Formats: sequence, structure tokens, C-alpha cells
Amino acid sequence: MKVAVASDHRAYELKTAILKWLAEQGFEGVDYGGSGERVEYPEVAGKAAQAVAHGECSRAIICCGSGIGVSIVANKVRGVRAALVQDAEEARLSRQHNDCNVLCMGSLRVTPEAAPQIAAAWFAADFEGGRHAKRVGMIAELEAHEASAAATDEC
Repeated sequence: MKVAVASDHRAYELKTAILKWLAEQGFEGVDYGGSGERVEYPEVAGKAAQAVAHGECSRAIICCGSGIGVSIVANKVRGVRAALVQDAEEARLSRQHNDCNVLCMGSLRVTPEAAPQIAAAWFAADFEGGRHAKRVGMIAELEAHEASAAATDEC
């Protein structure tokens, strides 16, 4: 499985730990940017989220200081369901209940040691469907409506 990975400068250590863990697990981690030098998180997060939306990668893991900024960016990309998580339980639920395809973490709350454990829980969980499928469908309908309204300049 190809996994897009990106971070800003504040979460570079998280990204490094995640890329290492992905390789150890047999995943192909694709680095969409971010180093120890200043980088604008919308650039790298947007590229990683678009890779998922365009089918270049199956999923993405993106990080910044709080995780909030990258989650906002990712959720602007049509077809992406990004979740900001701080622990393995939240990661598991984001897959089971929301069919999340982009995992977001913040280096202010998640350590490089904990990030692989969170990612492991996320990859181990499957979407449960059932009552959750209706809700995910409602999200997709809202997204399609907004895209259609934007194309015609309607409110």
C-alpha cells in the first residue's frame, strides 16, 4: 500500500518516525515534503491529501504542530475524510466509524514514539459500514452539493 506522508517543520520528527515505521511494516511511504526547515503546512498537506483523492496513494498521514491546520487543509480536498487524532483509540474509531483516509497528528500532543502505535491502530481497523455508511454517505452528499454550488456560484 502506498501512503502519502507530509509534515511541517514542527512535526518533522513525527514524519520521520512514521516513514520509518511504514517501511518496517512493508508499506511504501511517499514523502510529500517537510523538513527541519520552515515549510508552510498547506503546501505539503495539500499535496498529500490530493495524492489520496487522485488515487496516487491509498491513504495519507500528515502532521503539524497542533494537527489542526493540516486537518483543515486535507478536508478541503474533495474525497478526503481527514481526522485529527491523539491516540490509538481515536485512530481506530476514525477508520471504523468514518472511513477516514487521511490521519492527522500534532507534535504538541503526539510523540515520535507514540505516532507508530497510533498509525498501527489506524491501519488495523476497517470501516464497519452499517449505520456508519449512511453518515459517510451524507458527508459525500454535502461535499458534492458544495462542489456543485461553487461551480454555479449558488449558495
